[in-house]
Amino acid sequence: MNWKAITPRVLVITGIIVFAAVMRLVPHYPNFTPIAAIALFGGAHFGRRSLAFAIPLAALFISDLFLGFHNMMIPVYIGFALIVLLGRLMHSNVRVPYVIGGSLGGSLVFFLVTNFGVWALTPYYPSTLQGLVTCYTMAIPFLHASVLGDLFYNTVFFGGFYLIQQYYPAVKTA
Repeated sequence: MNWKAITPRVLVITGIIVFAAVMRLVPHYPNFTPIAAIALFGGAHFGRRSLAFAIPLAALFISDLFLGFHNMMIPVYIGFALIVLLGRLMHSNVRVPYVIGGSLGGSLVFFLVTNFGVWALTPYYPSTLQGLVTCYTMAIPFLHASVLGDLFYNTVFFGGFYLIQQYYPAVKTA
């Protein structure tokens, strides 16, 4: 293990992600969770690509150990990894408009990927184009909570990290 890679910055980012993963275990409004925010934040702030994927995915997996495994894990993890990629796109340019766009984009990516998984992996909808459209249509009422949760948690994570960097220069990028 490269111990030099464990900087104050990495520790703070990891701490925020672990905190967010624990928040999944606390009772919450349906779909108002920090899932997409964990991925976007990790992708945007970890300098090393390996950490950007490994830490958020590990946090998600560990929280899933407590919540239980399910047949939709593959689509969830694919959606999660795609949101990490969105975060990587803003890695060197974390600005409010990009965080808002990444948050909304992450919500949409997660919605599209996971509901495609529901259509493809469950018997709830026919394996037709109409079945796919019906699946997405039936999921629309749940999208608002995901969008609001993503905007809320991204504001807390990105805003909180910005404030921490202002008061603790050791956490800033070298």
